[in-house]
Amino acid sequence: MDKKKILDDIFSNDPFGLLNVKATSSAKTEDQRLVQSFDEINEFYKNHNREPQQVNDINERGLYSRLQGIRSNVEKVEALKKYDINNLLDIPEPEQLDSIDDIFSSDPFGILGGSDEGLFDFKNVPNKEEMEKRLATDFVARRKPCKDFDKYEPLFKQVQSELKSGKRKIVDFNISNFQEETFYVHNGVLFYLEKIDFSREDHYREDGTRVRKDGRTRCVFENGTESNMLKRSVEKMLYDNGRAVTHSIDTDEIELLKNAQTITNEDNSTGFIYVLSSLSKDPKIKEIQHLYKIGYSTIPVKDRIKNADKEPTYLMAPVKVEAEYETYNLNTQKFEQLLHNFFGSACLNVDVYDAKGKRHIPQEWFIAPIHIIDRVIDLILKGEIINYVYHLQSESIIKQS
Repeated sequence: MDKKKILDDIFSNDPFGLLNVKATSSAKTEDQRLVQSFDEINEFYKNHNREPQQVNDINERGLYSRLQGIRSNVEKVEALKKYDINNLLDIPEPEQLDSIDDIFSSDPFGILGGSDEGLFDFKNVPNKEEMEKRLATDFVARRKPCKDFDKYEPLFKQVQSELKSGKRKIVDFNISNFQEETFYVHNGVLFYLEKIDFSREDHYREDGTRVRKDGRTRCVFENGTESNMLKRSVEKMLYDNGRAVTHSIDTDEIELLKNAQTITNEDNSTGFIYVLSSLSKDPKIKEIQHLYKIGYSTIPVKDRIKNADKEPTYLMAPVKVEAEYETYNLNTQKFEQLLHNFFGSACLNVDVYDAKGKRHIPQEWFIAPIHIIDRVIDLILKGEIINYVYHLQSESIIKQS
């Protein structure tokens, strides 16, 4: 049998051209991927009537970064012009200013004009008197060159080095990690909150039990400038677009060990370290053995966890207290951070959705047997933890050589 002849006969006897099929590929070209990625930005604009912003929502922030990357690439802008139905890429070229005269001539709003009205004279603004009074009694905090920056520059270099080595981490900002002598990141710039000079207290409950303090700070920035912004202004800035830098593992251990040896009967509790297990009915949670949340609280743990089934940090489910340790003379948050750093390789990576459907990734759940966690706490208090590492595969503590 001549297979070649048979095949030739089949292909030659095809009056309807059924065998004349062009080869196609499901693989997308680079241009197709670019168009598809831009279509997602257009879809966002359609749904929200605005372009994506640099916010905390990871999906919107990703679209924002993508749009900025496209805008900065002339070739991509040119390739996407016909798909730019919302004029997102129609960004006017910035006006070039080469001299003082250029600056004053480029003043469309008359801000720099010769009028008697000043920059801080307001018209048609609600509560004008209140705003002018505030401006008269306070001043706008501005960054200025830090004259003694040579004293801080080595600190910034050390922090950057410790971030690279893992001795420090960048974590989400919240009011519990807002304190003096701490580093933060805002808009990609590292800065050091050296001190807070409290100057006012506002009682915002009628019974006077809740007080909000405010005052000037001293913030030194990595670029050699400093500012004396109000404490509340720094908080807002960090909540809007900022992160906190944890303290160094080395310095935390020294402080913890120093304080741990000086407990007396007269000392007050500084908080609680707790270990919880989840009572979640979600199969992907239930099937994980030795899954525990390690956290800290400044109030009794039973009060802290009473709404666990409504909080993403507790996996939106009830929890069981497996262990609770009361701390004295210690910065409980730093103690917690040491535990998190030690079990870092065993941190759970799972998506949890709150009641509004917003996605969260809890950071304080670890895969480690309860007796191992208890042993690590003892090693921290004895000052021996730096000699050990946690081995995830065997779920055991291994001494470093």
